[in-house]
Amino acid sequence: MSIAENIAAVRQQMDRAARETGRTGADVILVGASKMNDAAACREAIAAGIDALGENRVQEMTAKLAENAYEGRPLHFIGHLQRNKVRQVVGKAALIQSVGSAELLQEIEKAAGRLDICQDILLEVNIGGEAAKSGLSPEDIHAAAEMARALPHVQVRGLMTIPPVAAEPHGNLAYFEKMRWLYVDINAKIYDNKMEYLSMGMSGDFADAIRCGSNMIRVGTAIFGARDYTTVSYTHSDAADE
Repeated sequence: MSIAENIAAVRQQMDRAARETGRTGADVILVGASKMNDAAACREAIAAGIDALGENRVQEMTAKLAENAYEGRPLHFIGHLQRNKVRQVVGKAALIQSVGSAELLQEIEKAAGRLDICQDILLEVNIGGEAAKSGLSPEDIHAAAEMARALPHVQVRGLMTIPPVAAEPHGNLAYFEKMRWLYVDINAKIYDNKMEYLSMGMSGDFADAIRCGSNMIRVGTAIFGARDYTTVSYTHSDAADE
């Protein structure tokens, strides 16, 4: 199937899941996770109506920006972001989804301040408490949200999570539900219900995420196909950003 056909199929699933919660698929933002797909694939996704494109690696994002790969759609940064590469992302990505520490938050504030802009971000929650993953713990997220609210060059637009890999179908429902309640609580208590986005759900579980309240999903394989790690040259030296 083509990228356009895959996007159409994903949108059908999005709509079915959203209607179970009284919404439609149009209420959910579809971010194409375009890691290890070239500029032509990004343009094909844009032509097929993708809402935004998301990159995991700074070097790959920079190379594709030089090729105008994202023209016509917002660019999101969705991968682990090292503090020494913040300057390469701030002001270029419309939304940084993966802000998972107070230190990274402060680095983004400094970089945005130098540019005299306000950078939109999502706070990343390590909802499964996995040692190998970045992200704020559920216990620390409220303090980070309070800190972010006081920063003049950062705007928290919502929360993001990557739950543990599920061993069976629907295995992440409990994590998605926990995230939904965290989002509702922080939005009400700290942001006066002005946060907009709960980003959760990927190729294997986005329908469940939508049923649990997600309004932004990050889908790669289901749109672009399985990644070929042997052919894309501009990603290898940036492996630490995954």
